[in-house]
Order: sequence, then C-alpha cells, then structure tokens
Amino acid sequence: MSKVLQMRLVVEADDFDTAIAFYRDALGLPEEAAFEGDGDARVMILDAGRATLEIANPAQKRMIDAVEVGRQVAPRLRVAFEVTDATGHTAILTEHGADLVAPPTVTPWNSLNSRLDAPAGLQITLFEELDEAARTPDPTS
Repeated sequence: MSKVLQMRLVVEADDFDTAIAFYRDALGLPEEAAFEGDGDARVMILDAGRATLEIANPAQKRMIDAVEVGRQVAPRLRVAFEVTDATGHTAILTEHGADLVAPPTVTPWNSLNSRLDAPAGLQITLFEELDEAARTPDPTS
C-alpha cells in the first residue's frame, strides 16, 4: 500500500495579494513555489510545517468552540496553526487584517488558543503548546 507523502489544503482567495500578505508575510509561512498561468491564474504554495488531518465529530467541534470562544462559531472547516507565541501572533495577525473572534485562552488540553477570521474566508486557530512549568501552578506563588 502506498503512503501519503503530503497534504495540501487548497484555498481559493478572491483577494490573492491580501491573502499572500497575510499568510506568507504576517503569519510567516515560507514560500515553496509560485506559478502563474493564462488569464491571471496565480498560485503560491506555502510551507506550513507538519500537516495533520484532524477529524472531529459534531460534539467535539462544539466542545472546542465552547473552550476557545465560549459559543459555537466554527464553520465546517477550520485551520489550526501551532505557533511559539499565540498572544504575539494573534496581535500581529489582527494588525494584518484578521478579525479577532476570541483572544488567547488556556485550554483544558494545556495549550493557549486564539480564534480569528482570516483572509480567504478561513477561520483559524492559533495554538501554543504550553510547557510543563505552565501546566503546573507554582505552589509558592
């Protein structure tokens, strides 16, 4: 049986330049390749690191919305990016055109997650995995 080598999420962006400025420049996804074709056809492939496909049932989707946002807001498809500084990245992306849906929130699974409506019609989660020290409150403080 053959092995899947890569997953690509292909997103149609009505405002291509705004989407590229957001995802490549503000979020920091490196450009792998770009192609142009007839009729102003353009595509850019951005490296988003390791890709996974997370499949959730409706109850799990509602629970994640409740934790991250406090209410059900996610469309059927939501893209999550692991970052090293969820608070800083959230600020940068809102400065570059994303609408804040929910600020960074510590989740029960010990990550710091924010929710944004981003260019190209995507709702995104930024998540920062918290280290062990952040997971356990300091009893001396």
